[in-house]
Amino acid sequence: MRITDIEVICLRVPEPDQPCEWGEDAVIVKVHTDKGITGIGEADSSPAVVKACIETPHSNLYCYGLRELLIGENPLEIERLWNKMYWASNYVGRRGAGIHAISAIDIALWDIAGQFYGVPVHTLLGGKYRDQIRAYGTFIPDSKPENNREIALNLVRQGFTSIKFGGGVFGDDPETDYQIVRHVREAVGDEIEVQIDLASKWRTTGHAAQMCKRLEPFNLNWVEEPVLADDMVGYSRLSRQIQSKLAGGESLTTRYEFKSFLEQSEVDIVQPDITRCGGITEMKKIYDLAQLHGTQLVPHGFSTGILLAASVHFLAACEHGTLMEYSQSSSPLFTDLVSNRLPFSQGHVPVPDSPGLGIELSEDVINKYRI
Repeated sequence: MRITDIEVICLRVPEPDQPCEWGEDAVIVKVHTDKGITGIGEADSSPAVVKACIETPHSNLYCYGLRELLIGENPLEIERLWNKMYWASNYVGRRGAGIHAISAIDIALWDIAGQFYGVPVHTLLGGKYRDQIRAYGTFIPDSKPENNREIALNLVRQGFTSIKFGGGVFGDDPETDYQIVRHVREAVGDEIEVQIDLASKWRTTGHAAQMCKRLEPFNLNWVEEPVLADDMVGYSRLSRQIQSKLAGGESLTTRYEFKSFLEQSEVDIVQPDITRCGGITEMKKIYDLAQLHGTQLVPHGFSTGILLAASVHFLAACEHGTLMEYSQSSSPLFTDLVSNRLPFSQGHVPVPDSPGLGIELSEDVINKYRI
């Protein structure tokens, strides 16, 4: 079996001149083969930049586009192809968007392998530990703090026992942050886990520590990305000062960045995104590093049903893969792009047993939102 083409599809719900929120754009790849098997992957990143990383023609031995590297290759040789892409995109890749692009292709290769062998991806990864995975619901909070009471209560009514919010206005103003957390906690009661995601908006360790102290009465389960992941000294200082667990790492890529982060940041939870960190191949290595450091791995996941499926297969094959993120985005790229999107029911997401990732894309959605 040989790779015949890599198709890159950029999607966007708002018009190009309109603001775009998390979940409202996407870049997906289809890896085509001469056996009629097509693998599907995605990168939660800048669609245009990822497309360029894949389609750009080479200029020297360290500046290859990924598509050019893979045409004619055997898609089942996943680890070798990952290393080939990493080496030959050295100048334009190695971290950031270059690895995001590799992630999308890598996920598609695992999808192909599962379809070829007639088994789900979690079987290729060593077998599943569980038939369902507990999930927490994530939402972007309303700018009016009191409006978040009903949003949070609606998640509890759906069966979520754990919720998280971040993005939007959250992190911009200390008083607004406090009031949003207060309203959510009062609405859901003391038995529901509540996490917050600052998307690094608290910026400094001192401010983050001050805010965590102020929010202690609301018993937050974890505080996510209060500062940039580059600030490992800041994370380390925070982890010793705050009552809540400390989480981060969604913006990091490859085992190399995660090794440094795990060794220096002293976080309680590390959060690689399977569509950014290097795909399934690299996620396996990051999980092993997390276990060596006694750190829980809870993947970041706020994009389409492709990311959702890849995360579920991966976690099912991890001994301690017991918690995942479930987006509450109303974007059609989350709700409708994958026509058989894995459902949430009574606190959990089922682990599928169909070959590969087991996902089917809606061509109608692709045609409607394709750039």
